[in-house]
Amino acid sequence: MTIPLQAIVVLASLVLFQRSLLAAETPRSDPRPNILFCIADDWSWPHASIFGDKVVRTPAFDRVAREGALFARTFCAAPSCTPSRAAILTGQAPHRLREGANLWGFLPSRFQVYPDLLEKAGYVVGLKGKGWGPGNVQAGGWKRNPAGPSLKSFEEFLNAAPKGRPFCFWFGSSNPHRPYEKGAGRSAGMKIEEVVVPPHLPDTPEVRSDILDYFFEVQRFDREVGGLLDLLEHRGELDNTLIVVTSDNGMPFPRSKANLYDCGTRVPLAIRWPARIKPGRVIDDFVCLTDLAPTFIEAAGLKPLPEMTGLSLLPLFEGKKQNSRDNVFLERERHANVRKGDLSYPSRAIRMGDFLYIRNLRSDRWPAGDPEMWKAVGEFGDCDSGPTKDVILSNRQKHSVVFRLAFEKRPEEELYDLRSDPYQIRSVAADPTYASTRKKLRRELDRWMKETEDPRATDGENEFDRYPYFGSGNRMPAGASSQ
Repeated sequence: MTIPLQAIVVLASLVLFQRSLLAAETPRSDPRPNILFCIADDWSWPHASIFGDKVVRTPAFDRVAREGALFARTFCAAPSCTPSRAAILTGQAPHRLREGANLWGFLPSRFQVYPDLLEKAGYVVGLKGKGWGPGNVQAGGWKRNPAGPSLKSFEEFLNAAPKGRPFCFWFGSSNPHRPYEKGAGRSAGMKIEEVVVPPHLPDTPEVRSDILDYFFEVQRFDREVGGLLDLLEHRGELDNTLIVVTSDNGMPFPRSKANLYDCGTRVPLAIRWPARIKPGRVIDDFVCLTDLAPTFIEAAGLKPLPEMTGLSLLPLFEGKKQNSRDNVFLERERHANVRKGDLSYPSRAIRMGDFLYIRNLRSDRWPAGDPEMWKAVGEFGDCDSGPTKDVILSNRQKHSVVFRLAFEKRPEEELYDLRSDPYQIRSVAADPTYASTRKKLRRELDRWMKETEDPRATDGENEFDRYPYFGSGNRMPAGASSQ
């Protein structure tokens, strides 16, 4: 008897459905959670629809936040890809990582990273996309990217992973890193008149369109995350997985990325873990991305390393308070190699309550790079090239205020009162009214630098300027990796 093709298709579908149900109902022998870490490339807070932005749409991020916790005050350790990712992997402040504190440098393998620690504890580890980097993996003594072994896709990883063992996977998107497809945001139907242009940027049609193109890539990242969630749900692993969605640093615009202001350091963060987080929580405590490594380690039943400066988020998941959650420390060293002599622009900062205090340790240097090209990128090369930068530089007189904010030299100390100045436009460091606040924050920053053995607080002041730079404009040298 010949069975109709339609019946065969129906029977096959039923078999697959039954298998998926069995997979969903069969408990894993290992009770430890899977860990899925999703990181965008250059995505600023508050550019997600759940934060109230009227233009960008981020349903996947919003879902993770609704079904878990939304973190309202999250900051990267450094507003630069390589040191930020190194800090995430090690749980340590970037200055403690020596060569790892610079963009396009290397991370010495003597610094332990959480994927290796979890792998030794029985986790299956994998990476898709941009992990640690950009920089030279081999120069640090690594045989693979510090974020894990690279695979073609998350699905390939899940198919190959041994059953019954928890996994730890790093998904590193290239979105919304520049360059952008010009006009992509408007073509996708976003309304240019609804864009909120921060006051440190000129409000022109070109800038608004540039922001829309950035939003277009934010949404592309969100769709990538949505695909990963769907895959976990289909395989019955969604509720067994601790899911983190965030960004390495802020948006690639003037006075944003590579700067210690909020547009460079404040990033979105949502975490979903049904076993420990009640849905719909909003957490206002200060959080740094260095806190993720000890969180993952503790979630796996291990103890965070004593050298980790980050703190586990598990108490916050359970609604407990931590005394140290009233501030966060920020820093930067050399971003691109854009100053004569391969020099850095060292800065340290503390964000406490409604105040941001910044100390520019070499205020004689140009914060966004020299006005003339040195070795990489171009003029003011710490600011990514794009339409917004072009608008400012092509008419510096018309846009003199934003040009000064983005590119001109800065004082040794900056202090901002975010209650009246949320975008950090007017420093009040010299205002006598704020003298006691400035002294308090300066004292706290000094204490942190000494306690964490920051070379800038001792006699190792110039070592970051001497570390090798493996980037060279748009050319990738031998042995270097964009991951």
